[in-house]
Amino acid sequence: MSRPIIAILRGLQPTEAAEVGQALIDAGIDRIEVPLNSPDPLTSIGILAERFGDRALIGAGTVLTIEQVDAVAGVGGKLIVSPNFDAEVIQQTIKLGIQSWPGVYTPTEAFGALRAGATGLKLFPGVMAGPSGLAAIRPILPKDALVFAVGGAGPENFAEWLKAGTDGFGIGSALYKPGMAVADIAERARKIVLAYDKAAQ
Repeated sequence: MSRPIIAILRGLQPTEAAEVGQALIDAGIDRIEVPLNSPDPLTSIGILAERFGDRALIGAGTVLTIEQVDAVAGVGGKLIVSPNFDAEVIQQTIKLGIQSWPGVYTPTEAFGALRAGATGLKLFPGVMAGPSGLAAIRPILPKDALVFAVGGAGPENFAEWLKAGTDGFGIGSALYKPGMAVADIAERARKIVLAYDKAAQ
């Protein structure tokens, strides 16, 4: 069973990519992004895509340019997540048949991103908008628009965000920090999946 949770592995090293990816997928998290400000991110994305691309959605975060989109696609990435709204980045991503999740914070950005063809919207920083901010924006968005809360959303408030209308989450440091043991990542992933399943009932 796939959950609408994107694991954000900022700082991931290529040497640990396969083990960390396996731990997340085993726990029930099958959407993984490696931010491009990680060490040698394209190598990590390539390893993850080759190993798990048939059963997980693998890609990059902190994608800011068309050139970066092309580079991620070149190593097999199928997911592009950005902290900002850039119509050209979205359009290039969609042209390549890849999922596009731009960061938006205002209704203007949200509608601009959807017009450009975004797969879904990353409400960022979620901690600033809060569930109340999403609840205010949600009624004006198209019913089928997907919104994932990123930053300030986690196991302790999944239920509150879901009630406000979020469709899913991006989880970073609550799930992974550089240097963390794989067993600890696996344990955190299991707890996050359990918390999500309970909140989504």
